[in-house]
Amino acid sequence: MQKIIILDFGSQTTQLIGRRVRELDTFCEIMPYNKYPDDDKDVIGVILSGSPFSVHDPEGFKPDLSRFLGKKPVLGICYGAQYFSYANGGKVEKTNTREYGRANLQWINGDDRLFNGFDENSQVWMSHGDSITAIPDDCECIASTADVKYAAYRSNSIPVWAVQFHPEVFHSVQGTLLLKNFVVDICGSQQNWSADSFVETTVAQLKEMIGNDRVVLGLSGGVDSSVAAVLLNKAIGDRLTCIFVDHGMLRKNEFHDVMHDYECLGLNVIGVDASERFFNDLKGVSDPEEKRKIIGRDFVEVFNAEAKKIKDAKWLAQGTIYPDRIESLNITGKVIKSHHNVGGLPEEMHLSLCEPLQWLFKDEVRRVGRSMGMPEHLITRHPFPGPGLAVRILGDITPEKVRILQDADDIYIRGLRQYKTKLSGEEARKVLAAGVPADMKDGEIEVSLYDQIWQAGTILLSTVRSVGVMGDERTYEHPVALRAVTSTDAMTADWAHLPYDFMAKVSNEIINKVKGVNRVCYDISSKPPSTIEWE
Repeated sequence: MQKIIILDFGSQTTQLIGRRVRELDTFCEIMPYNKYPDDDKDVIGVILSGSPFSVHDPEGFKPDLSRFLGKKPVLGICYGAQYFSYANGGKVEKTNTREYGRANLQWINGDDRLFNGFDENSQVWMSHGDSITAIPDDCECIASTADVKYAAYRSNSIPVWAVQFHPEVFHSVQGTLLLKNFVVDICGSQQNWSADSFVETTVAQLKEMIGNDRVVLGLSGGVDSSVAAVLLNKAIGDRLTCIFVDHGMLRKNEFHDVMHDYECLGLNVIGVDASERFFNDLKGVSDPEEKRKIIGRDFVEVFNAEAKKIKDAKWLAQGTIYPDRIESLNITGKVIKSHHNVGGLPEEMHLSLCEPLQWLFKDEVRRVGRSMGMPEHLITRHPFPGPGLAVRILGDITPEKVRILQDADDIYIRGLRQYKTKLSGEEARKVLAAGVPADMKDGEIEVSLYDQIWQAGTILLSTVRSVGVMGDERTYEHPVALRAVTSTDAMTADWAHLPYDFMAKVSNEIINKVKGVNRVCYDISSKPPSTIEWE
């Protein structure tokens, strides 16, 4: 299968480059900067990502470009552009000020294939502290801005193009066109990577790999595990057994609702209510890491006990997706983020691992779900932490605290689903690019707040009490904090600017209807420096 290799130099937008290439119906693989594949017969092009380092930093990543230069088309982005120049006789120098933000290409070589179809003064996004002040002798400039002479250049002897801006971000208005020019026109992609083709190919591969064996899969109610289950069900039918464990800290009515959804999908599901065990083991525990460890341990033990009842099971299926695996790669010598479903299986299970979604980004998982006819409310569900509401309750866990949070959160999430706004321009483009189904009418789309944001949830500040007045009487109850963020991959996130009338309505409804809450706050912190979850 044709593929583009993206060599990762540690940029926060490397995953975004991958998603943009996939949106061009082209398979790509993100690899550490020093792990270019030995077998590259299917590789049609290479993209060098940005990096937090300078090419002059001693710890900066210095790849061996000789393995593909002159053999495959190459596109260097930001650090990639600077490193190619630096390594081939050009000059990269520190600038007095960091070049960050919007810029316009004031001069473009319209004859160059990379800029085919570009408008004059096309807006791009800069983000670099160094600047290319001289390019290698065999190269020529093909685009400039008011402040950056070598905004883009190409080699005249080998197929190499380089840009100092970031075409992968939405702020580069014609960035997708630039990537298309490279991936399709220059590299020759046949654009045959799609949700439909993925389903067809993966179902055939699963049939061959699993044969007549039985498979167990742990369902969470989330998008990834649900899509993995439906995909496996298409391949092996009732030889798949799914286990859905209720630890008591799911959203309101979630266990019942999700079990009903799974039955409607024709899945063979075992539902296990283990909430009493989890509450007993969590009693008096307030440290967030300790809560996570207890829930993780109990979940594995409950799941294993049920899995052992399934005779002849030889495979454990997981909803691991591509960002899980990318974030678990170690290119800097430091673990940025670990994942519970990356890194192997408990030895006592004696099962082989099956990860049918391991090459997909989250938006691709949703497209695959739609391709298989799954209900939209399952496909568009927000990410939800594995420990559930336990890490959205500050302090120890009790059934009463969970009840309070479930009731408040239910009002908030239902409100987000019901409140619709009209979007146009770049805002509409972002939502449509994320795969949200919406019809464009007169240049506008109407979408719920829920579908406009990446993740939302309610946090109970159970270690805090707040004075209030209800019916001329003093109250002394708990505040809750509402959280909503926008993101593309959860690596970075910004707080969502929700409408004031919506926030006023939700706040009023929570305080009036949820016994135990007398104050509602809204979290306006971004990631970084904050995280999406509070614990």
